[in-house]
Amino acid sequence: MDFIDLRSDTVTWPTPDMREVMARADVGDDVYEDDPTVIRLQEMAAGMLGKDDALFVPSGTMGNLLALLTHCQRGDEVIVGDQSHIYLNEAGGMAALGGMQPCTVKNQADGTLALEDILASIRTEDVHHAVTRLVCLENTQNICGGVPLSAAYTRAVGELAHNNGLRLHMDGARIFNSAVAQNISVKDLVDPADSVMFCLSKGLCSPIGSMLVGSRAFIKRARHLRKMLGGGMRQVGIIAAAGIFSMENMIERLEDDHARARKLADGLRQVAGLNVDAGTASTNMVYFDLSDQVALDAGQIAVEMKKRGILVGPENDVRFRLVTHYWIDDVAVDKTVSAFREVLRSQ
Repeated sequence: MDFIDLRSDTVTWPTPDMREVMARADVGDDVYEDDPTVIRLQEMAAGMLGKDDALFVPSGTMGNLLALLTHCQRGDEVIVGDQSHIYLNEAGGMAALGGMQPCTVKNQADGTLALEDILASIRTEDVHHAVTRLVCLENTQNICGGVPLSAAYTRAVGELAHNNGLRLHMDGARIFNSAVAQNISVKDLVDPADSVMFCLSKGLCSPIGSMLVGSRAFIKRARHLRKMLGGGMRQVGIIAAAGIFSMENMIERLEDDHARARKLADGLRQVAGLNVDAGTASTNMVYFDLSDQVALDAGQIAVEMKKRGILVGPENDVRFRLVTHYWIDDVAVDKTVSAFREVLRSQ
């Protein structure tokens, strides 16, 4: 890559081998459901996550929205974390396009929603109330530090939801990071969820695309709604081939990203003026704040880092999130730590 780009794992480029399989992909018309490469990818995703069926979608945001639209009706209420991507970073789609009402529950420091808070948020059967229909979890939980949620916790939420007549959707944009970090199969990790969305275009290095998995009836309805949203695609096997390559080659190596995130966090802890979050990095994200003694704000520091060939992502005036991925090696980590030290020393 031209820069050392730590803004996100969404910046990953397809590898040369991935580009080769994309160029050779067999294609059809996916709206007619006859693209053989898409069919193979969907079968692979469903099997790997232990669900009946899967749907290839252009983005994680569309995948989450399709899940909400499939599980819920207009006027229904959805229990979501107050720091969740669905609530904060998907342009209000559940309200604007689905007519749904979010019921926000505080995300704990470990990314979970307290079971008692979920239970207390379920509406009673009162004519004045919206109908609670769905609980959403995010794994890994991005804003809480990229922390993985455990299988035991997810089972507990699934039992609570199902015992109260609710469904459970998992925003698993980085679910494979969570599985690798915990040394658990992704199938076991998502077993209680009625639907799961995961991204191919983050740590798995595909250029485009996400997957939505669930029951056959769920995916049949989601496919219809995908067309409504403009997500019906034609000779999309060209990019589905990248997804197959990702799932065959990019999952186990996620531990390399996690190790480099830990190395980056350890290095940044030695830089005067930076307060690295305790416990970071659980997976591939490093969060840290500027101390009160730093005169520059995060935006100004980002400008200085760019001059040194490094792209970093300010979260606000004092906070950063850095994300490791396939294109970040040990040399890039060392250069990043040195550049932060140089910028802060010269302020």
